Amino acid sequence: MIKVGFPRGLLFYDYYPFWKEFLKGIGVEIVLSPKTNKDILNAGIASCVDEACLPVKIYHGHVEYLKDKTDYILIPRYYSLYSREYNCPKHLGITNMIESSIENLPPLITPKVEIKDINHLRIVAKEVGRKFIINNSKLNKAIENGLKAQNEYKKMNYHVTSNTINKKLLILGHGYNIHDEFINMGLLKKLKEQNIDIILPEEVTYDEIQRQAKTLDKRMFWTNGKIIVGAAFSLIEKRIIDGIIYISAFGCGLDSVLLYIVEQRAIEDNIPMLTMTFDEQTGEAGANTRLEAFIDMLNWRCNYENKLSSLR
Repeated sequence: MIKVGFPRGLLFYDYYPFWKEFLKGIGVEIVLSPKTNKDILNAGIASCVDEACLPVKIYHGHVEYLKDKTDYILIPRYYSLYSREYNCPKHLGITNMIESSIENLPPLITPKVEIKDINHLRIVAKEVGRKFIINNSKLNKAIENGLKAQNEYKKMNYHVTSNTINKKLLILGHGYNIHDEFINMGLLKKLKEQNIDIILPEEVTYDEIQRQAKTLDKRMFWTNGKIIVGAAFSLIEKRIIDGIIYISAFGCGLDSVLLYIVEQRAIEDNIPMLTMTFDEQTGEAGANTRLEAFIDMLNWRCNYENKLSSLR
């Protein structure tokens, strides 16, 4: 059976359900790289340019892991997810970075994906699938199963109306920073151990995000940026959250803008905010200390103070 490698990085956490069902449906074996670990990070650092952000370096490490274990590596280039919106330039150029940085690669499959048009996604998937099968009926069924899996995955996230008495924290950032436990040093697990309810940006509907984004002075043309800002504005407005933790990668150009926008809104509405910036040099002890101090502040605020400015 043909083996197709799939790197566990960047927008893997957003769109893997589609590719998993699709590839399974056309009869190829999916080879996933493991969860990010020190070896993958080191491999990525060795092969990637120094100026790249941590998630891009890690993605290089995942490709390094797969290159000798597969017949092909699938690296979708997510160009545009919604009309007149785009992804980070490093996402758009990731295949060029990989090809120029890593030697002895197997053939790369690098479809340009514009999910804003579902028919375009079908066309792209057919082009990928025809490298392996020619049965149109089987190919179309695999595509529809992939779309169904993706839609079910999205529906699983909408549950922001929880009425628990636990503190609720909005965890902001790009999906790969939030869901990669190695990048954020197990932040979500640590918060759950403190009986803190976690709310993520993808739990806010895109219609609500669009509504909030329209309050900005200028149109936000980065999709991830719109989701981050729109989700923050929505949950702050509804007074659902007790605080915000923004997970950022050092050197991220988008975050340098998004952080300022969210922080100003948090200050206006008196919502405590902590920014945690990670790179390959970040020590877990220091990150734990900052997190513990923030939680202690929230507890103190709940018990003794109802007016406290945002923290960064």
